[in-house]
Amino acid sequence: MENAQAGKVISVEERFDPSRRAPVGASNDRLPPTEDSELSNKVASILTRFTRWLDFYVETSWDHQSFFAGPVGGKAKALYYRHGTIGTAAVAPIILCEAFLPWTRRFFHHRIRFPIADAHYAMGFLFLHQASGKSSCLEKASHFLDELKKSRAPGFEEYCWGYPFDWVTRGGVMKKDTPLITTIPYVYEAFLQGFKATQRDEWKQVLASIAHHARFEIKDFETSPAASSCSYSPFDGGGVINAAAYRAFLLFSASQSFSNDDYRKTAERNLNFVLEAQNPDGSWYYAVDGVRDFVDHFHTCFVMKSLGKIYTVTGDEGCYSALAKGTEYYLKNLFDEEGLPKPFSKAPRLTVYKRELYDCAECINLGLVLRKSFPGFEKTVVRVIKEVTSNWVKPDGSFRSRRLHLGWDNVPMHRWGQSQMFRSLAYYLSEQLAGNVCQVDASNNGHPSSN
Repeated sequence: MENAQAGKVISVEERFDPSRRAPVGASNDRLPPTEDSELSNKVASILTRFTRWLDFYVETSWDHQSFFAGPVGGKAKALYYRHGTIGTAAVAPIILCEAFLPWTRRFFHHRIRFPIADAHYAMGFLFLHQASGKSSCLEKASHFLDELKKSRAPGFEEYCWGYPFDWVTRGGVMKKDTPLITTIPYVYEAFLQGFKATQRDEWKQVLASIAHHARFEIKDFETSPAASSCSYSPFDGGGVINAAAYRAFLLFSASQSFSNDDYRKTAERNLNFVLEAQNPDGSWYYAVDGVRDFVDHFHTCFVMKSLGKIYTVTGDEGCYSALAKGTEYYLKNLFDEEGLPKPFSKAPRLTVYKRELYDCAECINLGLVLRKSFPGFEKTVVRVIKEVTSNWVKPDGSFRSRRLHLGWDNVPMHRWGQSQMFRSLAYYLSEQLAGNVCQVDASNNGHPSSN
């Protein structure tokens, strides 16, 4: 199998064996049972099953874009953007497949490896290493980071990554491996987390190269005397809000890691663009072009998550004020009557699904970043984790991808939710263990109890 070289991955329960190293902040005495500890134990069990599934499923998958990544779907989507009525007729059968026959993805494109998924898996295993100290977690994270070094975009001097397929967009086709500022920061963060865990100089060199690419090969576009948007890739224009938020976080982080004031100044202009683009109600559109004025769940999470990380690094008060307004909007408008993530507050088109794993994963990640500053996220994080662990885990250990209006999309997609949910649950478990919340049973050899 593709990832056999990384070696056998032992269970999450085995990783918490105190005969080698007890979880940070946990003791071998049984703690009083609490709702938090029960949820942590359930998450640990689910992560065990997931890592076993990942071993057997291997590290390539289909994607939610698989319908449009091949020649047939790609041409239909391009026609949709160019000619409304004719294009709608062309994509309609594909949309019906997506809504009612999601397994037919395999007829439109093949399984591929996604750098953004590898980055999330690396971070997830690093969180498990942080919680348990197990070398197997670090080895698995190192495997994914090594795969990222192999999958860098060819033809560029610096390390950078994009999508491994031709992406048909409103503005044209972004060719396979075109570097994307919405992918690169996740890889940067994965290598940064890995470097902090190991101090490997080669990973620091990768970080320096990524930062150089983000600063000099991604373009700036002035939007006000104090602000600039940035390009999505080295070859297009600006205006996408989450792109600027991602780049601002990356360059603020790199400015501190490499003592580079030029990075900081560029990051400040991108940050100011994001702050100036916030709507009076606290929301952010996808872009400021007057066309892509939808407000959706995961792009809102991208923006707010980046601002939360920037605030942690800089203490910028503008970030905090924007997050306060954004949090109020987010919690009021991007959840359904059950208190669970919904795709849009202002939908640009008909959606074929009711809820998706990606939204749930990003909600958890955002809540974990912001819950100390905005306690309203605490209940949200718990509610969404309970929903996922109760209703979204398949018998093989993977997660359902989407809840459709009729049934489920059960096709596992590494980029579209599997890796993000793995990272978010590993992040949650790491924080809970560090806070001495997870119940550890001395009679159960120190493993997180599944009771």
